[in-house]
Amino acid sequence: MTSSKPRVAIVGYPNVGKSTLFNRLTGSREAVVAPESGVTRDRKEGEAEWNGRLFVVVDTGGIDPHGEGPLVDQVRRQAEIAIKESAVVIFLVDGRLGVTPQDHDIADLLRRSGVPVVLAVNKQDAISA
Repeated sequence: MTSSKPRVAIVGYPNVGKSTLFNRLTGSREAVVAPESGVTRDRKEGEAEWNGRLFVVVDTGGIDPHGEGPLVDQVRRQAEIAIKESAVVIFLVDGRLGVTPQDHDIADLLRRSGVPVVLAVNKQDAISA
């Protein structure tokens, strides 16, 4: 999808809810959502509107900084492309897990990219008081 609209990439560790957020922002069910991790492998793009402004949302596969293998490397490369092409990144983390070492590594990647980042904490409703 080529567009002059600003691009917003959603990135994070596998299975933190990136595709669910993508579907919510785009008002669609284009991104497959499943309880197991690793379902999203390629970037998916969709249009969204927020406060009257149109933008392109990019769903990415989960970044596993410590994972190995060709598939993990390909997912990581696709996420890095999405980050580089975006005006801003939503860094989505799982609130049930707290801040993990993987989250720190992804944050370092984002910091080095120089792209503005918005931290979003998901699954807070699953935490009991």
